[in-house]
Amino acid sequence: MKQNKVFTYGRHALSEALKYAPHAVTKVYLDNKSVDTKLRGQIDRLGIPVAKLSEGMARSDLKSGVAHQGIIGSISLFALVQPFVTFAETLSATKDTALVLLDGVQDPQNVGAIIRTAAGFGASAVLLPEHGTAPVTGTVIKVSAGMAFRIPLVSVGSAKQTLVDLKKRGYKVYGLAADGGATPLPQARFDAPAVFILGNEGAGIADDIRKLCDEVLAIPMDPRCESLNVAAAAAVTLYAWHTGRAGQA
Repeated sequence: MKQNKVFTYGRHALSEALKYAPHAVTKVYLDNKSVDTKLRGQIDRLGIPVAKLSEGMARSDLKSGVAHQGIIGSISLFALVQPFVTFAETLSATKDTALVLLDGVQDPQNVGAIIRTAAGFGASAVLLPEHGTAPVTGTVIKVSAGMAFRIPLVSVGSAKQTLVDLKKRGYKVYGLAADGGATPLPQARFDAPAVFILGNEGAGIADDIRKLCDEVLAIPMDPRCESLNVAAAAAVTLYAWHTGRAGQA
């Protein structure tokens, strides 16, 4: 059964959700003694149902050691993660547009970190295939530091078909790889709408996805280190895109 909701823990996470994605907050579980009046007022103004912290799914979902600060938010994934067909209706392709597609990234910590990086460097959305990539969870939202509520998260049924569609819309597809034959990242010119593909932590980008890439990029490394963690590679690459397009302005 497909998961349809996740929980956020603590004031910061809920504040981000209420400010940037209030439509996705379905219920708030709280301890009235721990919640400040400003946050409680925001919850009430939005008309979001409230229950005691000890009730319902919040208690059964609460894992030992989670710092909830007396407040837990229930988030609808159906409202937070939009389908690609809906997202594509509002998608504009300019040289300042970048999308990030995760191809088999399975560690929720990496997914959350990539979402944070994508938001930080101005990407327009993070595309999440329904199969093979870690789903959005409370851990993903926590690691994203609330950025999961600020940048569009888009569900795609097929990474391959999505890339074919985006190429028709004028997007240039960049894959990241550590092997020979790839273009060194500093030599890349980002002069078109871009899609950056980040592959599986161990296997990298799938062969059929790589064939759709217009260019494969490699991050120059010191000989002592073979490659970077996928989240770190995302940060380096998106920083290069961010600063590169600024230089072309």
